[in-house]
Amino acid sequence: MIVNLNDILIGENYPIQIIGEIGQNHNGDINNAKKLIDMCYDCNLKFVKFQKRDIKTEFTKEAYDKLYDNINSFGKTYGEHRLFLEFNKEQLKELKEYANGKGITYFCTPCDIPSLKIMEEIDCPFYKVASRDITNIPLLEELGKIKKPVIISTGMADFDDIDLALKTLNLPDNKIIILQCISEYPCPPENCNLNVITTLKKQYNNLRGFSDHSNGILAATIASILGANIIEEHITLDRCMKGTDQAGSLEFDGLKKLQKYINDIPLYLGSFDKKVESNIIYAKNKLMKSLTSKIDIKKDMVLTEDMFCLKCPGNGILWKNKNKILGKKALRDIENDTTLLLEWFE
Repeated sequence: MIVNLNDILIGENYPIQIIGEIGQNHNGDINNAKKLIDMCYDCNLKFVKFQKRDIKTEFTKEAYDKLYDNINSFGKTYGEHRLFLEFNKEQLKELKEYANGKGITYFCTPCDIPSLKIMEEIDCPFYKVASRDITNIPLLEELGKIKKPVIISTGMADFDDIDLALKTLNLPDNKIIILQCISEYPCPPENCNLNVITTLKKQYNNLRGFSDHSNGILAATIASILGANIIEEHITLDRCMKGTDQAGSLEFDGLKKLQKYINDIPLYLGSFDKKVESNIIYAKNKLMKSLTSKIDIKKDMVLTEDMFCLKCPGNGILWKNKNKILGKKALRDIENDTTLLLEWFE
């Protein structure tokens, strides 16, 4: 299975890709957003993702007007807070062009149908469905009509929810990627449940990935080994910045290290064949043990097992091959403590 994401191929025989999830870690500042895109570029990422909400239609008046008084608030009410963090269409288009200019594919999570329409107007190449919207049937239906690839997060879902989402999208298997995810910020190790990646592989024909909300890079590295084809990582300029997602996001050094670890995974995994590689022949000959004479063996003596033992080096006859010389006559004199060779016997 291969999924084409804006001419970048995702699949079993292709490099694992990291999505730089900026989300709203820009704190409503377009210059911060561009710096985060620069960070993705410097870490050789090919994808950067934002989020878009239509705040006025997303919340009830009660939810919008609810007081939001904490250290991460950008407004007096929750609605004002969310509105502060939103970019308008022109800003989103500017960010898309900025990312594309650096060879990075920009895409977005539209959290509602009005936001999806805006993203279509700026020609977003594919989309992400947030965990909270996997049951948003009207949004999924609209995404299915557009027929662009869709990445689905499953942080609030069970398999029934996933099945319904796939049915609603009604897209070919090669246009959907399913991400294991736990909507907990940060997600502790015992809740990551990375074995679900293996279950997704068995249960669905779609490619799979991991949306990481844990601290550090271990979970994403393990997910890659388990078969994730794509990794979504929240990123930040500084984990100490104001914002609910900042502390659980990766700064430059962490992102750079994760990219290296994921790139190196195929090197460590190697092949499924177990054989003696050419690069360890020297060590094998030096450290393994061969049949070695325990006495002076005279020409024409018949070799018995009490005449030899095992000693280094290992470039002679292995113990498993001792029957090739047992009971055979020596063709020459052999001194005590000598590595035995096949050609010295009849």
